[in-house]
Amino acid sequence: MQKEKKFYKKVIEALLFCAGRSLKIKEISKICDNIPPKKVKEIIEELQKEYTDRGMVIKEIAGGYRIETNPEVAEYLKKFLNPKDFKWTKPLLETLAIIAYFQPITRAEISAKRGGIDTSGTLKVLLEKGFIKVVGRKNIPGRPLLYGTTRFFLEYFGLNSLKDLPPIDELKKLTGKE
Repeated sequence: MQKEKKFYKKVIEALLFCAGRSLKIKEISKICDNIPPKKVKEIIEELQKEYTDRGMVIKEIAGGYRIETNPEVAEYLKKFLNPKDFKWTKPLLETLAIIAYFQPITRAEISAKRGGIDTSGTLKVLLEKGFIKVVGRKNIPGRPLLYGTTRFFLEYFGLNSLKDLPPIDELKKLTGKE
């Protein structure tokens, strides 16, 4: 069994490295010949300890696990990669925050919370980038679309769940909009 564990440890490490997204324990278990999820969790915890003082870390994100770079080395990676970052504008951030905190929510409701500002352009960008998705239709005349955040949103912002968002009262204090 010990040889098996060493082998699956290699497999799980490779899966986390190659996935490019967080993997759930059940998903890893299924890929690894249905080894018990408890065993997968043990192996991941061992890997997390081994990665403690490295350039990469294993984090629990969006209900799963992924390998990501250690924040301590981020400035050096930016120099190397010279990324063409997605530019966050105030309207994009406001719209995304409203959706995150009040989902499911319609375009009209988002617009009302933003002071009557048209949000169709920002919604289009957030949909294209995969931060939000259509989660249904509201049961009112016209049946408007309802928007919610995606798993990619959680991964991008390093959240395990929406419960990890800061309390909305805390945000109001920071922006001075109480």
